[in-house]
Amino acid sequence: MKTYVADCGDAAVRVSISGGTAEQNWNTVRSIAARFDLGADGIVSVIPTYDALLVEFDNLLTDHDAVRGLVREATTIPRPLEGEPRTFEIPVVYGGEHGPDLGETARFLGVTEAEVVRLHSAAPLVMRCYGSPGGAPMLDGPAFGLPIPRRSSPRPHVAAGSVAVAGRQAVVSARPAPGGWAVIGRTPLTLVDPTSDQISEYRPGDLFVFRAIDADRWDEFDGRSLLPVGSEPHG
Repeated sequence: MKTYVADCGDAAVRVSISGGTAEQNWNTVRSIAARFDLGADGIVSVIPTYDALLVEFDNLLTDHDAVRGLVREATTIPRPLEGEPRTFEIPVVYGGEHGPDLGETARFLGVTEAEVVRLHSAAPLVMRCYGSPGGAPMLDGPAFGLPIPRRSSPRPHVAAGSVAVAGRQAVVSARPAPGGWAVIGRTPLTLVDPTSDQISEYRPGDLFVFRAIDADRWDEFDGRSLLPVGSEPHG
């Protein structure tokens, strides 16, 4: 595999990985990211994605040359990934007002809405990285067979908890924001807490399992925080 390092603005360095499989590149990015200790050596944040990571630093404490040296060290001796993937179960009300694009997605695939729901919830989906808005979990897409097109006209407002698909990816909106993905459902769970030191419980490598619920069960889950299966509620 090959590593490319480039300055990114006046306070960041971008590291790109290529030459391996998508899975190998992703695991390499994660292992490099794990080598950095936030707050040490002037490092402010490390943001890993599918095949690249952004290393942000305080340019009053360090500079591009020093950070590139840290990147070379991290690339030479990557840190083994720690911990087993955790599973998060997501109750979803599919279709209707909560999933306005379910019907169109079914028509595109040439299947019933029930089949879209079945495929979306058939197997755990791997979280690959944090996305927009607000730390949304970017997931592998379900086995639809075809990439799902984005909407021709993005919505100016997509509610937090919206469950959406596009291309061969899936996502759960962590915060309200505009969006052009096909929204097929929504969960009543709260994914992130901006007031908490740990904004979200999930991390790359975790598994998301979707479970269909009836709309009349919304209040049963509304306001609950998303936690790993088997963990105790906070407080």
